[in-house]
Amino acid sequence: MKNVKLIVITMLLLFMSIQTINAQNEVNLIAEFSLFYESYKNKDYESAEPHGWIVIDTDPSQFIKYRPFKKMEDILLYMHDSLSTTKEQKDAYTIKMIKLYDKAVEAGAKDPEYFIMKKAYTIEEWSDATPLEKIDAYLYALEKNPNADTFYRDRLGLLYANNANDDNDYKLKALDIYLKLADEDPENETWNIRIQELAEDLNQLVEYMKKAWDLDKDNMEKAWKYAEMCGKAEQFDKAIEPLEFLVSKNPEVITYWQKLTTLYQKVDRTDDAIKAYKTLIELDPTNRDNYFNIAIIYNKLDQLSVARTYLQKASKASEEAWDMPVYLEAQLYEKAASQSGSFDFMDKCVYKLASDTYAMAARIGGSMSSNASDRVKALENTIPQKEDYFFRQYKTGDVIKIEGGTFDWINRSITVK
Repeated sequence: MKNVKLIVITMLLLFMSIQTINAQNEVNLIAEFSLFYESYKNKDYESAEPHGWIVIDTDPSQFIKYRPFKKMEDILLYMHDSLSTTKEQKDAYTIKMIKLYDKAVEAGAKDPEYFIMKKAYTIEEWSDATPLEKIDAYLYALEKNPNADTFYRDRLGLLYANNANDDNDYKLKALDIYLKLADEDPENETWNIRIQELAEDLNQLVEYMKKAWDLDKDNMEKAWKYAEMCGKAEQFDKAIEPLEFLVSKNPEVITYWQKLTTLYQKVDRTDDAIKAYKTLIELDPTNRDNYFNIAIIYNKLDQLSVARTYLQKASKASEEAWDMPVYLEAQLYEKAASQSGSFDFMDKCVYKLASDTYAMAARIGGSMSSNASDRVKALENTIPQKEDYFFRQYKTGDVIKIEGGTFDWINRSITVK
């Protein structure tokens, strides 16, 4: 019985001893943080550092709201960059800084992505790590914080660029980074400069982008980048392949089709351009530009009736009066009259229809208003004159239907004035 009592008393004393030690440790930790905080506040960083490490190494959780890691970061930055700090001391502060960032993440400090990113930067700038180790540090940090400041993405891009050789794909990876940055921030000339520095000329960049896509053929982003670079280098024929790939993967994406139609036209693949515009019209029947652009193609093919049909659809698709399709319709009539070559009365009537249509475009008051007015004046001597009407016994107000031969498609009339 005495042994049982002795065991109980011993355990009680042990428990009380542990509680006393814990209480002492808690008081000491608070005291250490107080010394750390006061020294930091007074910019006595040399005195603050050891107290800060006691807190951080022991249990910083209860002091998180006072941002001990950011304060210790300030201290280490100051000490590292001090003019009196030796190379050996700088190396020691580098190790401490990396440890600090790891501790911050481990302790659940606010904004852990910040500390992960700063660790990568410290490894790059302060340490003797290999290029691969520095790259890996940034890749990990950017994986944790994909929306990081462009400064850090630029650092990774420069690491790739400065360590590129024939045995790795670092140049392609750097190019990928800077193309993305240029897309996100087109006003920042830095990214275009970086891109240009990666190659001797645009044609070489095209080769790099093609290689990047060939190595990852199902990557739609790389296909788009390759197409964009081909466009910048005016290698329009090469840009078609990646865009055809993109529309095959995502046939509903209007931007892809718009780029493709433009390319088809630039390389004179007219039939393909027409098919692409028709697809665009199906995808977006309210877009007036698609109707107008396909009308331009049909006009060049001398399919004037089809061209006019699409011009009328363009006008209907426009929410407001639009002079461009009206102006082009007038050009169709003028073209039809000039192609006739006979310059007889019906030709003059078609010129009159063209003149009347130009006048309508001028009244709308859009971008072609001035040109339309000029065409009205230019056609004054080609339209029927008073004697033309008198000889055929037409008087003011009479309606003359356009008909005969190559003009049957027009199916319009003019009014004698």
